[in-house]
Amino acid sequence: MPTKAAKNVLWVPLALLAFTALVAAFAPSGGAPEGAEPWVGADVAWMLTATGLVLLMTPGLSFFYGGMVQKKNVVSTLLQSFICMGLVSLIWVVVGFSLAFGESLGGIVGSPSTYLFFRGVGGATHPDLSPTIPLALFALFQLKFAIITPALVTGAFAERVRFTAYLLFICLFSVFIYAPLAHWTWHPEGFLRQWGVLDFAGGTVVHMSAGFAALAGVLVMGPRQSHKAKQAHSPANLPFVLLGTGMLWFGWFGFNAGSALAANDTAVLAFLTTNTASAAAMLGWLFLDMARGRKPTMLGACVAAVVGLVAITPGAGFVTVGQSILIGLVAGVVSNLAVHWKSRSELDDTLDVFPCHGVGGIVGMLATGIFAKDVGLASGETETFFHHLVALALVSVFTFGGSYILYRVTNLLIPLRVPAKEEEEGLDLSQHGESIG
Repeated sequence: MPTKAAKNVLWVPLALLAFTALVAAFAPSGGAPEGAEPWVGADVAWMLTATGLVLLMTPGLSFFYGGMVQKKNVVSTLLQSFICMGLVSLIWVVVGFSLAFGESLGGIVGSPSTYLFFRGVGGATHPDLSPTIPLALFALFQLKFAIITPALVTGAFAERVRFTAYLLFICLFSVFIYAPLAHWTWHPEGFLRQWGVLDFAGGTVVHMSAGFAALAGVLVMGPRQSHKAKQAHSPANLPFVLLGTGMLWFGWFGFNAGSALAANDTAVLAFLTTNTASAAAMLGWLFLDMARGRKPTMLGACVAAVVGLVAITPGAGFVTVGQSILIGLVAGVVSNLAVHWKSRSELDDTLDVFPCHGVGGIVGMLATGIFAKDVGLASGETETFFHHLVALALVSVFTFGGSYILYRVTNLLIPLRVPAKEEEEGLDLSQHGESIG
């Protein structure tokens, strides 16, 4: 049971939430930006749909991860993803969107004051960010990316993280890692965007950042007791995994095709390449398993499908459907090998976040530099690919190193790991007092 002092400390988040609500309720709304054009109805309709599709991905991720853990940790794993929908939504409204897409400060981060408490984020279009849809809709669409990124990280340290410490880490990660990286890559004046680095829908911003943050978390928290004892790990509910995969695949059409920000041919291309790459990755993973004498598993098919979705994300609107088959196939094989290597190491990445999202994101980023129409290596150009290599190094160092520091800071304030006795009991009961029965 928490001590009296610990219980008193837990009143602080509630007080902060109440203060935020009061400030937000009376914050000025601001006016429309200069040069705003009328919005386009078809684009608005599509982007509302795409935004809803992307939001569905986070509950899908809850099922995807929740089905893979032990039965005593299903509830905690589901909630670790789902809680991001609440916490990150408020961070985004207060300051996250402004840090990511506010007035650029040297191409590094947005000014916190530009859209503080969504000031000026309304029904008018924005000439640079959302020329055919309301800025508020653009902000909502981008919010869904900000929500799922820290949720992806949770699979790495599942079954051993303290819930309150995880909440603090989400806040720090969203402000100090995700928002600046989104600014670098997607803001018109972000320095990676200015270099010509291409990330159509988040291979760098979402998946590489989540993958490297996951790797840092694994190193900071160390392995589970069951992993040290080399106990076999049996997924609690494989149908949950299949359900989650279906929800993710369905939602990913909004994730990638929605990143065209319009109802146009680019959206259609992204929709097509997304489906095709996932299909190729699934088959590549299973055929490799069978060629190596293993049985084709439903779990492998589900993980592989997600790997294909990850890998095509940065280039979905920049490559052909034929190229998406190759990208998915390569990603499926490479991630399969990475998972196999990880399983033979001491690294306890519970649900293979780095081998799948980190490695899949890297494959996709490099493939985009190779195949991107008119500017990739396949088109005889070298500059874009070179910048992708430099960006890969910078993003890796920033997301891994930055996340490692944030984990250490979090651990100083709230211990990241639950005690061994609570880990043995399971996080469902020890952290939440609930179980699936």
